[in-house]
Amino acid sequence: MNCCICGPVKNCGPYLNKVFKNIEKIGSIFDDYEIIIYYDKSSDNTLQILKEYQNKNSRMKFYVNTTPTSPYRTHNIAKARNFCLNYVKENKDTFPYFIMMDFDDVNCKDVTPEIIKKYLEREDWDGLSFNTSPKYYDIWGLSIYPFCFSYNHFNNNVQYYTVIQDYVTNLLNKLPNDTLLKCISSFNGFSIYRTSYFLNTYYDGRIRMDLISKVNLNAHKQATKSKLVFKKYITVDGRYEDCEHRAFHIQASNNSQAKIMISPEVLFS
Repeated sequence: MNCCICGPVKNCGPYLNKVFKNIEKIGSIFDDYEIIIYYDKSSDNTLQILKEYQNKNSRMKFYVNTTPTSPYRTHNIAKARNFCLNYVKENKDTFPYFIMMDFDDVNCKDVTPEIIKKYLEREDWDGLSFNTSPKYYDIWGLSIYPFCFSYNHFNNNVQYYTVIQDYVTNLLNKLPNDTLLKCISSFNGFSIYRTSYFLNTYYDGRIRMDLISKVNLNAHKQATKSKLVFKKYITVDGRYEDCEHRAFHIQASNNSQAKIMISPEVLFS
């Protein structure tokens, strides 16, 4: 039972050594593992750390992106994640599981790999993310009824970030540790997947209205008392961008009936 652990890396120098230690602990619960990293040009010592770590751990491979990047950050991240995903697809017989994760401060706390290990024996999930403390933080990548789309595409987006964060955090805190929360999309910095359910999907940082049902879209409109809004923000251009995880998860659910779930347990603490 092998796992491919992967993700994009840019300006992650201060965090990489701790993240790699956590990855080694996670890798130990599998028969074998491999690390696939998509590196984009950084202004810190990220590349140097990657080279040094590769000399210590031959399981790690990294790709250096040399092609021009998109003006839209989410499109670039989707490209990076798809590079990793394509590697997993090409080696699907080797990796029945893969992990997509961020290599920054979110995953710098101490990991408890036993939490992942116990879920490997369960069949009630195909994509599984985890809670974070003190609150679930990744509202950008989250879709959970009635908040089925992106909080950035409705009025009062800052207000509804907090509303949605409190909503999902309260749901998770009420659950017993062994009960999972069903959602439409969830990443939260770290997710593990059963590869066979994600062979016909891909990450897409564009706005994919074709993937959002009218029922779910209307539910979000009613919950926020807002029409759709497409405007440019400081860190994201809502006219052209949406979180890449949303399209990835919805396609897997539509095409393979993948079960996208959130564990109430905190993996990194």
